[in-house]
Amino acid sequence: MDATLDAEPHLDPLPLARGLIRCASVTPADGGALDLLQTALGALGFICTRLPFKDANTPDVDNLYARLGTAAPNFCFAGHTDVVPVGDTSGWTVDPFGAEVIGGNLFGRGAADMKGAIACFVSAVARFLRDRNNRFGGSISLLITGDEEGPSINGTKKMLEWLTAKGEKIDACLVGEPTNPLQLGEMVKIGRRGSMNGWLRVTGIQGHVGYPDLADNPIPRLLQLLTALKAEPLDAGYPHFQPSNLEITTVDVGNTATNVIPAQARAVFNIRFNPTWTPASLEAWLRAKLDAAGARYDLQTVCSAEPFLTAPGPLTDIIAGAVRDVTGRTPELSTTGGTSDARFIAKYCPVAEFGMIGQTMHKVDEQAKLSDLAMLADIYARILDRTFAR
Repeated sequence: MDATLDAEPHLDPLPLARGLIRCASVTPADGGALDLLQTALGALGFICTRLPFKDANTPDVDNLYARLGTAAPNFCFAGHTDVVPVGDTSGWTVDPFGAEVIGGNLFGRGAADMKGAIACFVSAVARFLRDRNNRFGGSISLLITGDEEGPSINGTKKMLEWLTAKGEKIDACLVGEPTNPLQLGEMVKIGRRGSMNGWLRVTGIQGHVGYPDLADNPIPRLLQLLTALKAEPLDAGYPHFQPSNLEITTVDVGNTATNVIPAQARAVFNIRFNPTWTPASLEAWLRAKLDAAGARYDLQTVCSAEPFLTAPGPLTDIIAGAVRDVTGRTPELSTTGGTSDARFIAKYCPVAEFGMIGQTMHKVDEQAKLSDLAMLADIYARILDRTFAR
């Protein structure tokens, strides 16, 4: 479908949101989404820089950094134009990339996560500049990746490194992830738990089930180890954080026969952990528990994200105040949910997340209410007003 901008898109977020959704930007494809966004930002006076990055083991990814102004403070909006696959299209009642408006809702992949929020921020900037007659003290920037839903290697992390090498400084950042559970204004994310994956393997000796004395079944030992890991909670929580949690995600022996004792048994687990732990202390805890269980094992771990927190302060006050101005609600400051690119940004500046309602993200018939798009653009505009208060 045609992904060009409708006429006069800047003050109203809907035309740009529809244009972005019509770009089939399933990671790592861009589908024209960054071109469309760059056109809209260029019309508002932003200096746009495309930042394609590559890595030997992952697909090439295109990214966009756009900045309006040169002075401090530099308030940045971060997000991603890439989306997850649509899945089985037979479950959709609309074209996933058609950006149809039906019954007061905008349908399409990315409506909630997070092309709608990107369009709302552009709309907010347009309103802010109109109201300020294009004059304000500071800079506004956008850090937009095409790699958030993928490996997250050639996107935000490398963009931040590039900015640092160029002497660019971001003073505060808002990530437009869908943070609200049921209604707009409920929740701002001020941090996230870390994420560690573990691969546990137990090796035995394959043999006939009728002659167990000639074999060594690894399955009971694997179950013994997993029971030890789940026997007690990791912790009772941490200020602003839920308790850490270990979930077993798969157990597999690869055995298609009913009369064969397998040679190996494997399990994979994920731990979402709060700042009670570091990756090193968490792995030490795992090995201590497994060693105490008394079964031979092999363990490999990879930490894909460490926990971070933006303590309540100036940035969260600005966001919460803007939310109250528009919705009348006082948002909960939360660290629940999965990971996001905010984990990279937190190493450079205060960062928080606020965006659409997340009920339909990654689902069939992903959608956003038109009224929520309008309110989110209003909230983002109020955030800019509060950030650059005269």
